[in-house]
Amino acid sequence: MPDPSTYRPAVGSIPESPGVYRFRDPNGRVIYVGKAKSLRQRLNSYFADVAGLHPRTRQMVTTAASVDWTVVGTEVEALQLEYNWIKEFDPRFNVRYRDDKSYPSLAVTLDEEFPRLQVMRGPKRKGVRYFGPYAHAWAIRETLDTLTRVFPARTCSTGVFKRAGQIGRPCLLGYIGKCAAPCVGKVTAEEHRAIVDGFVEFMAGRTDQMIRRLEQEMAEAAEAMEYEKAARLRDDLGALRRALEKQAVVLGDGTDADVVAFAQDELEAAVQVFHVRGGRVRGQRGWIVDKVEAVTTGELVEQFLLQVYGGVDEMTGVGEAGESVPREVLVPELPDDADVYAELLAELRGSKVSLRVPQRGDKRALLETVERNAKEAFARHRVKRASDLTARSLALSELQDALDLPDAPLRIECIDVSHVQGTDVVASMVVFEDGLAKKSDYRRFAVRQGSDDTAAMAEVVRRRFARHLKEEQDRKDEQGVAAEEGRPRRFAYPPNLLVVDGGAPQVAAAARSLDELGIVDVAVCGLAKRMEEVWLPGEGDPVILPRTSEALYLLQRVRDEAHRFAITYHRQKRSTSMLVSVLDDVPGLGETRRKALMKQFGSLKRLRAATVEELMAVPGIGRRTAEAVLTAVAEPAGAAPDGGPAGAAPDGGPADGAEVRETTGAPAGPAERGTPTAGAGSTAEVGRVAS
Repeated sequence: MPDPSTYRPAVGSIPESPGVYRFRDPNGRVIYVGKAKSLRQRLNSYFADVAGLHPRTRQMVTTAASVDWTVVGTEVEALQLEYNWIKEFDPRFNVRYRDDKSYPSLAVTLDEEFPRLQVMRGPKRKGVRYFGPYAHAWAIRETLDTLTRVFPARTCSTGVFKRAGQIGRPCLLGYIGKCAAPCVGKVTAEEHRAIVDGFVEFMAGRTDQMIRRLEQEMAEAAEAMEYEKAARLRDDLGALRRALEKQAVVLGDGTDADVVAFAQDELEAAVQVFHVRGGRVRGQRGWIVDKVEAVTTGELVEQFLLQVYGGVDEMTGVGEAGESVPREVLVPELPDDADVYAELLAELRGSKVSLRVPQRGDKRALLETVERNAKEAFARHRVKRASDLTARSLALSELQDALDLPDAPLRIECIDVSHVQGTDVVASMVVFEDGLAKKSDYRRFAVRQGSDDTAAMAEVVRRRFARHLKEEQDRKDEQGVAAEEGRPRRFAYPPNLLVVDGGAPQVAAAARSLDELGIVDVAVCGLAKRMEEVWLPGEGDPVILPRTSEALYLLQRVRDEAHRFAITYHRQKRSTSMLVSVLDDVPGLGETRRKALMKQFGSLKRLRAATVEELMAVPGIGRRTAEAVLTAVAEPAGAAPDGGPAGAAPDGGPADGAEVRETTGAPAGPAERGTPTAGAGSTAEVGRVAS
C-alpha cells in the first residue's frame, strides 16, 4: 500500500489558485478528481495527518501513488474541467450516478431530415430532443396518440418510412390524418419540420400561446363560414386540452423548475427529480448513487448539478443526461459554492438560473413530495437488489473469501440485543438462507440474567446452541426429525455463520459461549454500526469490506432485520410490563382476572381506550372493578403516552419470566412512527437501546 508521504508535493510547489486535481494509482489510472478554490489548501488537507482522515478518504490517499493538478482562471472553469475529467476517467472514488430503472422518454430526432417522434430508452444521444422521462411507456404512446391529431408528425421507423416511399403509398396513420405522410411527398421537409417544431414547443410548455392561436384561427374560420376547418380546429383544441388535463398543475405561477430530493444511507443514495414546466409536472426521473466516499447532501447536490446538466448540447440545449437547464433548481441543501454553481448553470442555459432551498408554500410542499418518492425508490432498489440471485450468490462468495470460511455461508443467523437502560432486556434471532430471510425460523428471547450487551449476548448464544445440541441428539436423519413428534426441529440446523450486532466485545462473548458448549463448526463475526466494520474472534483489527461489496450489503440487511425484530418485541414487552405493574395496584383484582384482562386487551393503550361495559364483558369483572381498573390505568396529565420515554416504564418483566419465550414467525407488522427501524440507528425516543 503506497505511503502518502512518498508522493506528497514539495512544500510551496502547490499554487494557491483555483484548479482541478487528480489522484492516480501506481498504474497511472485516475482514481479521484476534485476541484478547489485554493489547490494548496485543499491538497495539503489530504497529507496533514492520514490517521485523522475519514476512513474512505484515507483509503483513497493510500491507494493513490501520485497527484497532479491543472490551474484554471475561475471557479466556473474548475467545475467544467472537473466534469469533463470525471466523464473521461470515471474515477472509482468519485460519486457515480446510474439510473435506478430504465425510464422511457418521448424523443424527437431533430438531427434527421424528417424528424421522428418515438419512445426511447437508454443513453441519450446528441441531436435528439427528449421529453419526460415518463414512468410508463404506455403514457408516452397515449400522449402521442392524442397529440398527433394536432401535430401529424412522422412516428414510423426508418424501414417503414423508406418502404412507403418506394411503393408510393402511406401507412394507415397517413390515411386517417395522424401523419402528414412526408414519405410520399404530401408535405415537404420544411412543412414537416414546422409541424415537429410546433410539437416541440407544445411539449416544452408553451401551451397557452398555442391554444390562443388555435382559438383565434377557429373563430376566423367560423366567421368566414369555413365550418369544416373550424370543426377540425375545435377538435384539435379538445385534444390539446385533454393532453394538458393529464398533467396536474402543481405550481400556479407557471414555474419552470427541477425539484431534486435524496434518500440515502452510508453506501448509496437515491435521487429523484420532478421536471416542472409551465407549473405542470412534465416528467420524473431517478438515479441511484454509489457513495464511494463520505459525502454530504450538499456534495450530492454538487454532483447532481454537474452530471445531470453538464455537457449541454448547443443544438438542443440538453445535457448528456438528457435534461435541459430550467430557470429554477430547488434542492434540499445548497452546496458550499452555491453562487458558483448558479453561475455555471446560467452559462449553460444562457440566462439566469436560481438555485435555492424552498422554505415554505407550494414549492416546499412539492419538495417534500419528491423526497417521499426518493425514499420509496430507495426502498424498491434495496428490495430489488436483495432479491437478485446473482447479487446474492456474489455476496455469499465474497463472505466466504473475506472471512476465510471453508464453505459459502448458506445459512446465516444474526442475534441482536435490545433494552432501555438495562430494563426489559430482549433479543432477536433472524435467519437468512441463500441470502433471503426465512421468517419461519425467527426467534425472540426474553433475557433472564444478562443486563448488559455482552452478558445478554452470551446468554442468548448459549441458550440457542444448547437447544441445538439437545435436538441433535433426537434426530433420526439428516433432516432433524424428532422421533416422538415426527416433525422437523428447526433448532437442529446450525448456521454456517453466526452474526452478532456489535463489535469486538459482543463477538468475544458469543465465541466464549460456543467454546463452552464445544461447538467448533460455526463461524462467528460481528458487524459494528459506526464504521460497518466486521470483527472476528481473537482479532485485534476488523475486516474492512469494500463499501460497494455485496457481502457488506448482505451483512447489513441481516443486522438491520435483527434490529427491527428485536425493537418490535421490546416495545411489546415493555407495554405488557407497564400493564402488569398498573393492574397490580387495583384492589380486588386477582391474578386470574388480571390475566383475563391482559388476554382480552393485550396493551395498556387498548385498556385505556376501553369502556366500562367492555371491561365488564371479561369474565369475573364487575362494574366496581371495571371502574377501578379504568381509574388505575388513566393517563396522568403530562405523562408520556404508551410506548414513550423509557424512564416511564416500571421495573420488572412479564409475570411468567421463565422460559426463553422462543416464538416463531415474522413480526406483527411495521414499526410505528418514531420507532427505531432497520438502518435507523440504535437510539429509542429516550434512553439507550442496545443493539
